[in-house]
Amino acid sequence: MATLLHIDSSVFPGEASSSRSVTATFRKVWEEQHPEGTVIYRDLAAAPVPHITADAWSAGYTAPAERTPEQSAAFAARVKLIEELEQADAVLIGAPMYNYSIPSTLKAWLDNVLLLGRTAGETPSAQGTPTIVVASRGGSYAPGTPREDYDFVQNYLEAVLKHTLGLDLDFIVPELTMAPRNPAMSELVPLYEASRKRALEDAAARAEELAELLAA
Repeated sequence: MATLLHIDSSVFPGEASSSRSVTATFRKVWEEQHPEGTVIYRDLAAAPVPHITADAWSAGYTAPAERTPEQSAAFAARVKLIEELEQADAVLIGAPMYNYSIPSTLKAWLDNVLLLGRTAGETPSAQGTPTIVVASRGGSYAPGTPREDYDFVQNYLEAVLKHTLGLDLDFIVPELTMAPRNPAMSELVPLYEASRKRALEDAAARAEELAELLAA
């Protein structure tokens, strides 16, 4: 049975988080299709991975016999994260926009799993893995909007996940998530509700589609 790597990075729990709500919908449908499958789950807000250190970084380019004890320990933690990515038949990532970019916890995960010569390079070890990113945001940064140029989530993740790690990347983008909480955005609530409904439907559809693809 297929293995799903599910990563959440929102600081808000449960339904308080738009990205978590959508990833939860995807995972629910996925598990219905794969009741005997495996889900590797990482909640980067509840249990952050270590930010990359000099030892962890340099160990990737040092022969195992020449690594210091500190390098070996730091690299072992990286390898665990890398192996989780490599084992996955599909990847699901919740990536809310914080200050126009991704949460620092998600950046830390990416820094750990990106290893030239293994996950990155001519033949990335997880190349082609279907990957869904739920890129929620409080406002709208769609083409033609006033803050179109402020979105450093999708372009960055496309560069890293698609062009560097070689993953088969797709985005689901719930937007205007601050509308129900911000009186100044009250007139945008219907647009938010439509965006949320579409995101939940897309998550369920993509989960079912991937389940059928991997079962074939």
